This record gives sequence, C-alpha cells and structure tokens, in this order.
Amino acid sequence: MNREAQQALADHCPLFAEARGDIAVSFEFFPPKSEAMNETLWRSIETLAPLKPRFVSVTYGAGGSTRERTHATVARLVKETDLTPAAHLTCVGASKAEVDEIAQAYWDAGVRHIVALRGDPSEPGEPYAAHPEGYGNAAELVAGLKALHDFDISVAAYPEVHPDADCPDSDIDNLIRKIDAGANRAITQFFFSADSFFRFRDKVAARGVDIEIVPGILPVTNVAQVRRFAGQCGAAIPGWMDHLFEGLDELPDARKLVAATIAGELCGQLYAGGVREFHFYTLNRAELAYAICHMLGVRA
Repeated sequence: MNREAQQALADHCPLFAEARGDIAVSFEFFPPKSEAMNETLWRSIETLAPLKPRFVSVTYGAGGSTRERTHATVARLVKETDLTPAAHLTCVGASKAEVDEIAQAYWDAGVRHIVALRGDPSEPGEPYAAHPEGYGNAAELVAGLKALHDFDISVAAYPEVHPDADCPDSDIDNLIRKIDAGANRAITQFFFSADSFFRFRDKVAARGVDIEIVPGILPVTNVAQVRRFAGQCGAAIPGWMDHLFEGLDELPDARKLVAATIAGELCGQLYAGGVREFHFYTLNRAELAYAICHMLGVRA
C-alpha cells in the first residue's frame, strides 16, 4: 500500500462510527387519498413506531384541501397508537374563526402539538393572499394558537431561503417573528447540503435566537418529484444528484440504495456537526427513514 493510500485510510472515519443513538427523531406523513394508500401509510407507521419518535406529523393540503383527511388520520393516531401526533395547520383560505375551530377540535381530541404554517395557495403558481378575515401569516397563526391553548408549536425554516422572501435576512426576520409569537421549535425544509444547514443555524444564532432548529431530511427516490417540491420551497437540487440517478428509472431497488446513501451521508455529516434532532419527510414510505435511523443508532 502506498503512502497516499495509507494516509487516506488513517484520515478516514466512517460517518456513523461515533453514532450512539443519542438523537431524537420525528416523522412526517400525508393523509391518504385511497384505501390502498391508507394501507401503505399504516404499514409505514407500524414500521416506524418502535423507533419511539418524539412525534409524527400529518400534512395539510394546499388551501386546506385535505382538512378532513388530515383530521381523520390524526384522530386515528390518537385512538389507536401510543405515538404523539402533530397536526399541520395553515391559514390559507380560512377565517380566524374557522382555524380556531379546527385547532379547538384537535385540542378536544387530545392533540397538543401543531405544525403551524402559512400554507400554499390552492392554485399552484398563484401568489399568496391572506383571507380577509383570517390570519395574515404564520406568525399571526402561532400567536392565535397560543392564545387559544398552550400548544407545542413547530414552525418552518428555510436554510436556502423561502421563494417569497426578498433576501436571506428578511427570511430570518420572519422566522424570528414566529419564534417571538410563541413557536417552540423550527423544522427546516429539506436540503441536500450540510453546509447550508450549518450556515443557516449560525446566522440565526448570531441574531441572538436560541431555539431548536431541526433539519428536515427527504430521502429521494424520484428526482422529478423532488424537483417539483423544491420549486415550491426554494431548495436547491445539486447537479451531482441528477447524475447519480441517471439510468435507474426502471430499477427501483437500485434507486432506493442510492437514495439511502445520499440521505445517510447527509445525516452523518449533520451528526458529526453536533445535530441530535432529525425530522424525516417519509412520503408515507418507511424503509429509507428506518434504515437511516438504524445507522444513527436508533433501534427498536
């Protein structure tokens, strides 16, 4: 073995070599549209539940389009599992009275955790417009929820800047308004560069804000789908990712291996940088999130 190879091996430490399972995880699901999708969702929940997540969140469609299905999924989580459900709630297309009524129904059902979001318009591409009698933004929604009950509230953060923000500083200003209104933690939109997360976290800390910022992790198996998601939230899709998935359209198992490698490496870098909380966007599939948690030392 030559000297360069010996030095490379000496310098290399496997990303998960120090993982001790000393992390907290949470998982996001979306409400199913059909019976088949419902079965897939609950199989995924049953698979991930033994990992003892802090909470599992259920998304809320653009313009409140999945309101009833979101509520039904959260209610079933309360009744049939020991998991802590977190209901997504937005202020798009609803008055304050309507939003408060939904929040009260969650409280009455035993739900104490809300993911409070401004929300996206029901028509893709349309600019955001607040309901004339509604909450104007996520900060107002957080304040309204806290006035109603002492909910545990998570809000969104954007390491690569929200598309509606005019600059990174104003995006952080918006996050601080949500925190000042009573948010308990921030969960980031997905990203694929650990550097972007650490830079964002440092900028928030430099503003004197001390709050838990949880990286949102999206294991990718469908680049085209993720590109659509990224266009809505300002996330960057690196060119090397496209290259890694080339030629795998008809090889789903190979795509999963590549996806797990990419997401696993990102989580390993974050862990090495001191991150101990992770939020996984599961897309109602358990395998990749489970595998990454296993590598991080989180075991059933």
